[in-house]
Amino acid sequence: MSENKEKKKTEEANENKEDVMSLNDHLRELRNRIIICVVFLLVGFLLCFNKAADIVSLLTSMGLEQGYAFVFLTPQELLVQYMKVGLLGAIVITFPVLMYEIWAFIKPGLKQGENFFFFVAMVAGLICFVIGVAFAHLISMPFMLGFLNSLQGTEYIQASISIENYLTFVLTVYVVFGAVFEMPVVSVILTQFGLLKPKWLMKGRAVAIVVIFFVAAIITPPDIVSQVMVAIPMIFLYQLSIGLCKFFWKMKLRGDEYASDEELEEAGIKRRKTKKKKD
Repeated sequence: MSENKEKKKTEEANENKEDVMSLNDHLRELRNRIIICVVFLLVGFLLCFNKAADIVSLLTSMGLEQGYAFVFLTPQELLVQYMKVGLLGAIVITFPVLMYEIWAFIKPGLKQGENFFFFVAMVAGLICFVIGVAFAHLISMPFMLGFLNSLQGTEYIQASISIENYLTFVLTVYVVFGAVFEMPVVSVILTQFGLLKPKWLMKGRAVAIVVIFFVAAIITPPDIVSQVMVAIPMIFLYQLSIGLCKFFWKMKLRGDEYASDEELEEAGIKRRKTKKKKD
């Protein structure tokens, strides 16, 4: 009996050692991947900071075309803005590396289907964000800057915009539009986790369209053309979200043996009849 107890203790000790080693391995891998991300961010920051003046010139060119005059109010303000632009630029150009390191770290804990879905979601999210920023830069920002500049009203009031306030405004608009264009990806992810159903999006479609036109009216000049130019892509994204949710919701239900008859009927899926085994 005493020998068996000693064997059990040694086996438990060995299992605990394996668990500790496994945890240490994970922590070591996490540390290595964080170091890789930091190194890439530092290199990206140095590259973007070296080109910060060109990036700021590109961003301010839209304002200059609308008649804005830019100033900096403190001696260090322009330098701080160069550093901010350099940091944001580093995040942008190293974002694929950051996403890859995150995916590679959690990959062993994912199933094959989940692994593929997570990878596709990352790539699609990056593409949608870039499209949103491009849309804001090429279409929305020129309209918004022109409209805001037209509010001066009198000749003796001229706009002298701080470079800090201008860059904060422009970069915030870019991030907002990039996040809005993530709507289809976020909808698919929520659908896969069972937190969103297509019927909810379809029921709220009328309200969503009204909200979209209201938001478009706020962020665009007071004319119907610019409002429609901004609202139509947002409505298209909402419709695209509904279509993608339907597709992935059906796939989810087909693989779920415990799905209710009501959910299957709403998705237009017939339940497969299981054949009873003969004795």
